[in-house]
Amino acid sequence: MKTFLISENIKYEGWQLAPHWIYKNFKIMGDAIVAFKGECEVKLTEMVDIEDVVNNEPIYSKNMLSFITEQFNVDLVEGVFRQRLLICIIKEALEKRGFIVSRNGDDLFVCGKKLTVSIATKSLTSILIHTGVNIDSEGAPIAACGLTNDLGITDIDEFANEIMQKYSEEIDDIILASTKVRGV
Repeated sequence: MKTFLISENIKYEGWQLAPHWIYKNFKIMGDAIVAFKGECEVKLTEMVDIEDVVNNEPIYSKNMLSFITEQFNVDLVEGVFRQRLLICIIKEALEKRGFIVSRNGDDLFVCGKKLTVSIATKSLTSILIHTGVNIDSEGAPIAACGLTNDLGITDIDEFANEIMQKYSEEIDDIILASTKVRGV
């Protein structure tokens, strides 16, 4: 799986969670994960998570670290497993830095405050995952936690690269592991 840290800030509005968005914008074909920083504002009209729409819960963050991954030849249930794997990798990276992090499904919390948003969906050709990690929690519509203003993590690029590298290695290793067993 390819990884790419996008240097320019991008406002994540939900429409970027689309087939071939990574390929069309960054010339990365095939399974990939990219990360970028920027404001996040997902209005109900762009929501993929129907539960959030029904509950009238748009998403907003003044500054968020966003990960988008597109993976091919994967069904939706496996895509949700991969989404949860990404969340667990983020949790491990924070715990390695000494933070106590709790996970509830695809959400991470620190001191009871929400740190992440995440969704997995399926297109005609791929699964798509967006996971956002608050950098700055100020102005969030719910009790939120941020990497920089609450946890003191200032090198967001290093953190993003670490997460992408571990995720890529884990996915590649899972695929490799599936090739070394004998069927029974």
